[in-house]
Amino acid sequence: MKNQSNSAGNGTQPSIGDLVPKWINLNFVVQDISFFVLGLIVALIVGWAIFPALLYSKQPQPMNFNHALHLNSEIVDGIEGDTPEEKCQSCHWFRDDGSFSGIPKLDMCTGCHDDPESPLGETPEEKAFLVNYVEPEKQVPWFVYSKQPDCVYFSHIAHVKMGEFACATCHGDFATNEKLPLYVENRLTGYSQNIWGKNISGFYLNKTYADRMKMDDCARCHTEKGQEQNNACFVCHK
Repeated sequence: MKNQSNSAGNGTQPSIGDLVPKWINLNFVVQDISFFVLGLIVALIVGWAIFPALLYSKQPQPMNFNHALHLNSEIVDGIEGDTPEEKCQSCHWFRDDGSFSGIPKLDMCTGCHDDPESPLGETPEEKAFLVNYVEPEKQVPWFVYSKQPDCVYFSHIAHVKMGEFACATCHGDFATNEKLPLYVENRLTGYSQNIWGKNISGFYLNKTYADRMKMDDCARCHTEKGQEQNNACFVCHK
């Protein structure tokens, strides 16, 4: 108080030291704040950059598949429909019982690519496909971006036919892809990053349903579409 009175009497502004109680050591406070900020920066670097790099493994698909080319009905025979969704179902079709065929098996591909000695195009991908898979009649071991845990039941026909969802709503715009993206797998869970989300924090500025496929995303969609009853546990967990 004496120092403050002297400062006021001299017509000068009090210093920070005059305003802080004498029992507080400013050097220690500054030091503690510096250590806290430094630790926070290190933690953010580890949590947002180093940890994700270690958590996920990246690997290419066994071979590339050009979706854009195969959805061009002027080039590929058997592709029917006017919309991308209708064209997708030329290869990703529904069985008579309503179940979804998923990723096509080799016999679907050999409907066109049946002769290893006569490729339909000139791409090295097709030649490798004919030699490595068609000739030995070996299934392509595709990595499934959207594979859910075994405890999850998902009905494609309920969403595509009844709900009239576009494929791109959940899977993103694969229809225009000329090159398949890398398969990014969570080392701990064994599931694709497409399930857990590309943003490890879970926060998105403009979130879409294709950003991730976790349970709360499904529940949010059900609620927004007025189908809250489908948030019951037994609907998706059989």
